[in-house]
Amino acid sequence: MELPRTVAHPFYEQLNQLLEERRFDEFVEGQCERFYAEAMGRPSLTPGRYFRLLLIGYFEGIDGERGMAWRAADSLALRRFLELELNEPPPDHSTISRTRRLIDVETHQAVFGWVLELLAEKGLLKGKTIGIDATTLEANAAMRSIVRRDTGEGYEEFLRGLAQESGIATPTREQLAKLDRKRAKKGSNKDWVNPHDPEAGITKLKDGRTHLAYKAEHAVDLETGAVVAVTVATGDAGDTETMLETLPQAGEHIAEVACTTNNSEVGERVQPKGPVEAVADKGYHSNDTLVALQEAEVRTYISEPDRGRRRWQDKAEARQAVYDNRRRIQGERGKQLLRRRGELLERSFAHAYETGGLRRVYLRGRENVSKRVLIHLGGFNLSLVMRQWLGKGTPRGWQGYSADAVLMWLRICMTILAHASDTVVFPSPKTPAPVPQVTVFILPTAR
Repeated sequence: MELPRTVAHPFYEQLNQLLEERRFDEFVEGQCERFYAEAMGRPSLTPGRYFRLLLIGYFEGIDGERGMAWRAADSLALRRFLELELNEPPPDHSTISRTRRLIDVETHQAVFGWVLELLAEKGLLKGKTIGIDATTLEANAAMRSIVRRDTGEGYEEFLRGLAQESGIATPTREQLAKLDRKRAKKGSNKDWVNPHDPEAGITKLKDGRTHLAYKAEHAVDLETGAVVAVTVATGDAGDTETMLETLPQAGEHIAEVACTTNNSEVGERVQPKGPVEAVADKGYHSNDTLVALQEAEVRTYISEPDRGRRRWQDKAEARQAVYDNRRRIQGERGKQLLRRRGELLERSFAHAYETGGLRRVYLRGRENVSKRVLIHLGGFNLSLVMRQWLGKGTPRGWQGYSADAVLMWLRICMTILAHASDTVVFPSPKTPAPVPQVTVFILPTAR
């Protein structure tokens, strides 16, 4: 009996074909061989199936491992993508979590690098001009659980102590709230920490709420839109600090891919020495950052905040770096790059964290969050390849493909009819009847 098929089937079939042609399973099995013991206990989750489950998280917009396990059990298309038989139980969330903890961050980075090599072979990675920007991810930790770093007191217990010191023996909730509002720097990361997730930092999210969060920073190729590096830091980390970690990592990835994919037959597809231009917003502008990038021979296009009149006494090198950057961003190319940075960086954030479902993470610890984000952005890069190949980068985009084809056909017919009505010529003895011409449009159809 043939089972019913949905529009998701052809997308995942083509994605599996792409992975098999590049021998994805052989690669990840070689990378993960040292994490698996020869003596078998509980049946393990194979590396190829584990990384496919994380890719499903991106393509289906699933935020947690429980959702991945449930969706894999519920969908025939995903069962086929994971190569599961109908009578074979899918992996549960505890198996996925155990496998994630088992495989280290470096292996997840190697898989991310494997996807970058695929992008380079498809002409979707250049590596010359890199844009940098960051966003916040809400951590799986509550503000009500934070404690003092020095004494271990809870937040409410600490407020009660302050109230008693001010002469209020039995303070009410209203009095505690009033006392809390008057305090300055009450959410300092130097004083407070969440014991369940110590690496998450107190910060203000995109929607204005104050919460424990992580910071995900992307380095994007501004010629193709591919994410060449992603790093995860605590939510309160400064942009000028994290950029000096993300950009060198992007340079390493680009150089490794160039060493693997560039050859005499295809030429120099990827910049062999890493990025030569860096583009960022005003949060990344500082003397130290500009000087460091100038020493690394990277041209900067970083928006400059209004700091008033600057004093450059004994800072000749910093002055030269700031003035050179100012001259570049005021030129036509600088303005164009800054506009393109805003477009492509925000697009990667929207796809990965809004529709991709990872704006809030349900993992604890910077290392665990990094593992998930790396494969999530690997899925984003794979979607660029699928969009180049099929015209659609996700199963949800493929779902509307048939409707798009019908609308395109209607537009073509209306254009032909409008053109024919404007150019009708009636035959006469002097003008013979025109020879009819027919143009046939062949549209691609979904399997």
